[in-house]
Amino acid sequence: MYIRILPTLTRANMAGGLEIHEAASTGDYDSLEEYLRSGKFDVNLKDEEWGKRTALHWAAAKGYVECLRLLLENGAKGTARTDSGWTPAHFAAETGKLTVLRALFNAGIPIDRKDKCGDTPRRIAEMYGHTECVRFLESAEEEQRDNRASRNSMYMSEDEDRES
Repeated sequence: MYIRILPTLTRANMAGGLEIHEAASTGDYDSLEEYLRSGKFDVNLKDEEWGKRTALHWAAAKGYVECLRLLLENGAKGTARTDSGWTPAHFAAETGKLTVLRALFNAGIPIDRKDKCGDTPRRIAEMYGHTECVRFLESAEEEQRDNRASRNSMYMSEDEDRES
């Protein structure tokens, strides 16, 4: 089985605003909150050295739900993609972080996006044997599809009303 090592960022590779990445990757909520409150950091900054990961990707991968919520509350894009097309949900699925997947879902973040290879977070969870995550993602994907279909039909009926 192939296992990806998720490195911990260090002060040595911090430059140009990546302090929020370090705080998110270590679960340092207080520092993360302070950095975000200062307004000096781009919450969606992509780290070029780590495949264009954002702080949200790190929080999701490491399972720091409170940091993840704080980032989302401060404008982090829940569907931000790395250079391989992974979203925070892909990282949570890879590492079996069910609470993170639930938090993303509850925040209204689509959890069924495909990466550049066509894999969804559910497929990643299947590959790594995270059965609870797979079960959750199956039902969450279905609910999100139903919600999208319902919104689409609502918009279609509004368009029909305007044409009448």
